[in-house]
Amino acid sequence: MNISVMIDSIPALLGGAGLTLQLVGLAVVIGFVIAVLVALARLSRSPLLWLPAYGFVFFFRGTPLLVQIFLIYYGLSQFSAVRDSALWVILREPFWCALIAFSLNTAAYSAEIVRGAIQAVPRGQIEAAMAIGMSRLTRLRRIVMPQAVRIGLPAYGNEVILLIKASSLASTVTLLDLTGVARTISSVNYMPVELLSMAALIYLAMTFVVTRAFKVIEYLLSGDRRQPPTAVPLPDQPVPDQSLPPDHPLPVASGKTK
Repeated sequence: MNISVMIDSIPALLGGAGLTLQLVGLAVVIGFVIAVLVALARLSRSPLLWLPAYGFVFFFRGTPLLVQIFLIYYGLSQFSAVRDSALWVILREPFWCALIAFSLNTAAYSAEIVRGAIQAVPRGQIEAAMAIGMSRLTRLRRIVMPQAVRIGLPAYGNEVILLIKASSLASTVTLLDLTGVARTISSVNYMPVELLSMAALIYLAMTFVVTRAFKVIEYLLSGDRRQPPTAVPLPDQPVPDQSLPPDHPLPVASGKTK
C-alpha cells in the first residue's frame, strides 16, 4: 500500500467530503420535517391522511435507495412534461436529484421512528393534559413532542449514520462526493485500495463525530433523569464513651414541683 498516494489524495477527498456533508445535512433537515408530518398523518384516524402516509412509508422503505435515485435522476427525464416544466432546472442536476431521493428515503424511516416515539409517551400524561383543558396542539407541543424527542433520539441517530454511509450511492449519478472523488482518482492512478481506504477513514471520522454529537445531545436532554451524585462516606471514627462512672452522682432536675 502506497502511503504517499493516500496522503496526497487527502485535499481532494476532503473536498468530496464537504459535498457529502452538505448533501446529508440538507437531507436530514428536509427529511425530518417531512417525517414529522408523515408520522402525524399516520397517527390520524382519517383515512384521507393515514392511507397516503402509509403508502409513502411502504414505498420508500420497501424499495432500494439506489433504485429511487435512478428513478428520480433517469426516470423523470423520460417524460417530456417534466423536461418542459420549470422543475427541469432542478431535476436535471445530479445534486438535487440525489438530495430529493435521500430526503424522501430518510423521511420514510424517520417517520416510523417519530411515530413509535410519540406512541411511547405515557398515556396518563396525555389524559392529564386533556383533563386540564389543553388543546391538541398544545398537548403535542408541550407534552408529547419533548418526550418523544428524548425517546426517539437514539434510533434517529442511527438513521443519520446510515444516511451518511448511504450517501456514497450519490456517486452513481456522476456526483463527485467523497466516494465519487475516490473513484475518479483511482481510475487515473489505478490505486483503488489506497483511495478507497482513505475514503473509508474519512467516513469513519464523520460517523464518529456524529455519534459523539448525539451522545452529548442525549446527555443534555436527560438532565431530569440523571441521579444526583452520591455522598462519599466518611471513614469510621471512634464514638466517645458518654457513660457515667459508677460513683458519679445522678443529675437532679431543677425547678419547683407543685
